[in-house]
Amino acid sequence: MSAPAFELDNVGPGPDPLSLSDLVGAVDAVVVLLQRDHYCTNCRKQVQSVADRYEEFRERDAEVVSIVPESRERVAEWQASYDLPFPLLADPDATAGEAYDQPVRFGFLGDVFDFVGRMPEAAVVDLRGEPTVAWSHAGKSTFDRPSIDDLLARLDEVLADG
Repeated sequence: MSAPAFELDNVGPGPDPLSLSDLVGAVDAVVVLLQRDHYCTNCRKQVQSVADRYEEFRERDAEVVSIVPESRERVAEWQASYDLPFPLLADPDATAGEAYDQPVRFGFLGDVFDFVGRMPEAAVVDLRGEPTVAWSHAGKSTFDRPSIDDLLARLDEVLADG
């Protein structure tokens, strides 16, 4: 599947705003992490775990981009707390989440209850040639997300196929 383009405010390292096209030619692949929301504890743990092992992604000539469906100000709080070494994008209208078919449970109730609303999603986008979603995982709950080892293994598979 062709990778949906995006251009969003970036409060982490890299260009601000950051678009998918900014990464084409700079890296072979990008791991896109679509988060639930600002308050999601599992999302916060995930970005910190990725940060701890970020060099393993860079060794594979890949970038990680985390997208949070919140305002720039809210997303900037994550960056202030965690000092992430990769782009952290604000998507207040959830345009990237919609474009990547991020799963949503119970629609608007997700604004009220923690276990409904946007579910986590991860995708590996192959940037060698036409940007293509080569692998994705759509979470069924806030806990349903790939481990860092699984993300790296999927990235290795995608890069080996090219």
